[in-house]
Amino acid sequence: MSDTLIEIRDLRVGFAGREVVHGVNLVIRRGECLALVGESGSGKSVTAHSILRLLPGKNVETQGSIRYNGIDLVSASPAQLRSLRGNRIAMIFQEPMTSLNPLHTVEKQVSEVLITHKGLKKREARARTLELLELVGIRDPQHRLNAYPHQLSGGQRQRVIIAMALANEPELLITDEPTTALDVTVQQKILELLIDLQQRLGMSLLLISHDLNLVRKIAQRVCVMRGGEIVEQATCEDLFKAPQHPYSRMLIEAEPSGSPVPTDDQSNLLQVDDLKVWFPLPKSLFSRERHYVKAVDGVSFELKKGRTLGIVGESGSGKSTLGQAVLRLVESQGSIRLDGQQLGALNQDQLRPLRRHIQVVFQDPFGSLSPRMSVQQIISEGLLAHNIGTVQEREAAVIRVLQEVGLDPESRHRYPHEFSGGQRERISIARALIMEPELILLDEPTSALDRTVQKQVVDLLRDSQAKHGLTYLFISHDLAVVHALAHDMIVIKDGKVVEQGNAQSLFGNPQHPYTRELLQASSVTP
Repeated sequence: MSDTLIEIRDLRVGFAGREVVHGVNLVIRRGECLALVGESGSGKSVTAHSILRLLPGKNVETQGSIRYNGIDLVSASPAQLRSLRGNRIAMIFQEPMTSLNPLHTVEKQVSEVLITHKGLKKREARARTLELLELVGIRDPQHRLNAYPHQLSGGQRQRVIIAMALANEPELLITDEPTTALDVTVQQKILELLIDLQQRLGMSLLLISHDLNLVRKIAQRVCVMRGGEIVEQATCEDLFKAPQHPYSRMLIEAEPSGSPVPTDDQSNLLQVDDLKVWFPLPKSLFSRERHYVKAVDGVSFELKKGRTLGIVGESGSGKSTLGQAVLRLVESQGSIRLDGQQLGALNQDQLRPLRRHIQVVFQDPFGSLSPRMSVQQIISEGLLAHNIGTVQEREAAVIRVLQEVGLDPESRHRYPHEFSGGQRERISIARALIMEPELILLDEPTSALDRTVQKQVVDLLRDSQAKHGLTYLFISHDLAVVHALAHDMIVIKDGKVVEQGNAQSLFGNPQHPYTRELLQASSVTP
């Protein structure tokens, strides 16, 4: 039997006459993990999706050959492709929430694969589904069978996707950014799971990723893509030890770096004492006692002017709820003081003038920017709401702030979908900066960005902080970014602060086991 499982030769892919993949050549060997790395738009996903002919639209033009066990997949019939998809070649997509049907239970979605490809009866499919859920590390799988995707955590959803992909014991598993939106601890567990499954089942892995830390831990060989071409192929060890192409070196060196902006101001801007956000659960029919989800449970901290406080923890730990409580977007108990003023005693009308001094940059820049508004309208909306300036003054302010965040002022008449992810993040930052705030809440602002773009955004945030004396409340599970920005840090688990203090001290000498676990699972080690 040949050592080669998939052989791609001179692959060219175009959309409506525009070629986006230019003559790709690569080989996937049996039992190996090959990583396809590069920035967004480099052609990684298009190349991988071409293997199973999953590219959308009627105007897709594919040339070249993709050979699997003697079959050329480029010219394969629909019947041949159906027999391979999800059977001999399976795929894990980037976002598990959109890959799973929200109307179907876990059992229905996993068993559907078994019934379709193996012809199992419902009872047999149910038994095999339980085995698969156990294989991928789902706790108490019996009780998860009737769960819907929204009732599972991000890590659990990803494990269900992996279970579906493994249902028919494929020879090749294609994983498209399998850990991008997950916490570092969950990333580590999914990574360990993939390594274990590959070894136990002897399957090949094609890993598509922009996360070189992930690639370094799992891949045997690496192909680096840029602009639809493979610019370098090497073993993982050789690539990280001595990258030959300048682009490969740039990717490896793109880790957010540097240190927080120096500051001497010791006056408090924000002080939070014993803050609680409890969400009531439905009352039991036979119980008078009311139970609560304690999303934030007695959190206290202070934030000095010009400094950055990093709030870290896993999904569900209470980070974002804490940020929303500080902004008075959810009801809370406890004390919140901004520049000495008690926010808890103010109603919404009284809070309105203060809102211009507290701005937000959200996690998903595409979801937080209105698709029906131009960049000019989006950025100036706050000025208009607070009746600041004339039409001409507002336009001048938009031009000035776009220049500050590194965007062409002429682009202010375009719409969000016309920009890349990094550019949309800059627009979100510009929308916050134009209000000249004292405090900016940054809620996972770099989690979905390439490392090279993350580095640029971190540099931009640091420059803006130094220029305007801004104070940041920075929520993130990416400790490399926190390390580069934060002066102080609090670590939250299950709504409680388990450790807090100077960020550099916590990174260098973490005291709590949970903090040590977060650091060990990330690229930043003590």
